[in-house]
Amino acid sequence: MNLYLRELKAYRKSTVIWTLALTAITVLFMTIYPSFTKDVAASKLALANIPQAVRQALNLSLSDFFTIFGFFAYVLNFVLLAGAVQAMNLGTGLISKEDAGKTADFLLSKPITRSTVVTAKLAAALTVLIITNVVFIGASLGFAELVAKEAFSAKTFVLMALTLFLVQLAFLALGTFFSVALKRVKSVIAVSLPTVFAFYIIGTLGAILGNNTIRYITPFKFFDTQYIISHQGYEATYLIIEVAFIAVAVVASYLIYNRKDIRSAS
Repeated sequence: MNLYLRELKAYRKSTVIWTLALTAITVLFMTIYPSFTKDVAASKLALANIPQAVRQALNLSLSDFFTIFGFFAYVLNFVLLAGAVQAMNLGTGLISKEDAGKTADFLLSKPITRSTVVTAKLAAALTVLIITNVVFIGASLGFAELVAKEAFSAKTFVLMALTLFLVQLAFLALGTFFSVALKRVKSVIAVSLPTVFAFYIIGTLGAILGNNTIRYITPFKFFDTQYIISHQGYEATYLIIEVAFIAVAVVASYLIYNRKDIRSAS
């Protein structure tokens, strides 16, 4: 419990910054939503000039962009990218920061097992993501109700917003695996940013090319907003893939860390 609380305290400042940043992105876009719906015909004409490939990459559909769901789906592209970086940073720094700070051997000298260390740190990181998403979803739903001209399902909107948390879980698990698998992580950002952008670019290229196989590879494409809007739920296949991916990454992290040689601070 002490380790868990210590981790939460260490994440306090970054949690506030990331939560405000993700919320600000949504609020900023939501404030311009009425401008697009004021003159739908003119807005459609302007957006039609954007190449089809670019619209597909940005999840920008002219058929539903002018509804609150369609517009929010577009906004989520940017929110998911930023949120994935937050989660990847948390995961990658989970264990590696102790090695970089030369505190790993001191931490393990305490009467706790390595598995307990990983569990406490994972629990703290998960708590950070939950806090971030509770604020994000609450603010997003609140502003959507303010700017939407049409009635909409709060359940569907929340399910769409929850894709941020689900994508973050995948990147938290991947980052945790990197944290214990890599011999030494000198910079968390140097690992997390290229990884997140690589998955994002893969997903974007898949959308442009119309290659649905890419959806099995990148967490950014596990949750299709059009499907959520139509069915008020997630596609079971991709939920199973995500759960399996997270389970493998987390279990592997425990196994590797329990057998890993910890360098002395001296």
